This record gives sequence, C-alpha cells and structure tokens, in this order.
Amino acid sequence: MSSNKTRKQLMAVVMTLAWAVALDIGAATAKEAARTGKEVVDAVCGNCHVSGKDGSPKIGDKQAWSRRAEGGLGSLTQHALKGIRKMPAHGGNQDISDFEIQRAITHMVNLSGGNWTEPTNKKAKTADRSGKDIVNMQCIKCHKAGTNGAPKLGDREAWIPRAVNGMDALVRSSINGHGGMPARGGMANLTDTEMREAVIYMFDQSIKGPH
Repeated sequence: MSSNKTRKQLMAVVMTLAWAVALDIGAATAKEAARTGKEVVDAVCGNCHVSGKDGSPKIGDKQAWSRRAEGGLGSLTQHALKGIRKMPAHGGNQDISDFEIQRAITHMVNLSGGNWTEPTNKKAKTADRSGKDIVNMQCIKCHKAGTNGAPKLGDREAWIPRAVNGMDALVRSSINGHGGMPARGGMANLTDTEMREAVIYMFDQSIKGPH
C-alpha cells in the first residue's frame, strides 16, 4: 500500500472517529443528571421550609416531620406533587421531576430526625461502562497478544485498514462477530453503545502508534 493511500485512509478514519466522538459527547451533555435532594431543597423547598412560612413544617422540627413521615414517602410525594394547603404543586416549580421531589422530601425528613434511605430512580437507565473499562475487562484478552488474528492494541497498521469503511461498519463487526471474534467479544451483556465505546477506545489508542 502506497504511503499516499495510507495517509488518505488515515485521514478518512480519523475524521470518522472525530465525528463519532463528537456525537457521543453531545448525547452525554444533553442528559441532565437528576439534582440531589439538598440541591432541590436549597433552590426551592427551603424558601418555605427553612422558616416555616405559611405553616409549612420547618426543617429540623422533629415533631412536625415525624407526624407527616408516618404516611411514608408515597403520601408525602403525592402532597408535594399535587400541592396541599398553601403549598403549590411541585413547590411552585414545575421543572422539578417527581424523582427530585422524592429526593428533596427524603433530605428534609432526614434533617428532621428521620433515617430514610435515598430513593432509587427506577426510570433511570443503568450507566454504560466506559470503553476503557470494557477493553481492560474483556477485549484485552485477545487484542493484547493478537489472539486468533485480532488486531493488537497499539498496532496502527493493523487497525487503519479495518476502519476504511467507517466506524459504524467496524462497530457492527464487533457486535455481530467477525473472523475469530465472537459476537460482542464473547460478552453477551455488552450493549451496542458499550461496544461502540470499546471499539473507539481501542482504535484511538492504536492509531497513536505502539505503546
């Protein structure tokens, strides 16, 4: 292969990789993490619950909160979501999610003598493992030594030709299996996103040259 052709292939692959990484970063940025109970209380709930405004139970008042806590998180959450007496729905801030409301309630109860466990967001997607973690946990078993023809991690010349059809094609091969590599690298519970992260990580580490 001529050096000219190799350079062109490398540039095309690098551009594909840069685009893929940019998309991943954009998606990650778009996902706003749920605020903690303390953050919600400091920003919203504390406006009334610190001073006891309009008859709201003051944070730290064990007697006032213990009576309300007897109904459990479910009951208190419904009151907060729908509004009760002079308290408006969602504490007057519709941007607060139901889960954040639960976190805020738990935080106030615990500051007032309670010992509640932080609620779990059942709708939240389990965080994907990083490409580096997956490579170190699984992919390295073959890609470190080049077992069964796997391109070795750090072997730039072996990786460039495999990416000439674009990163998507390379990721699909890793998901479906290719040559001596089983589907998903032999780790069936890896998601498509995790496979993509692992491939991008290995490619990125490899085009930098031998370690």
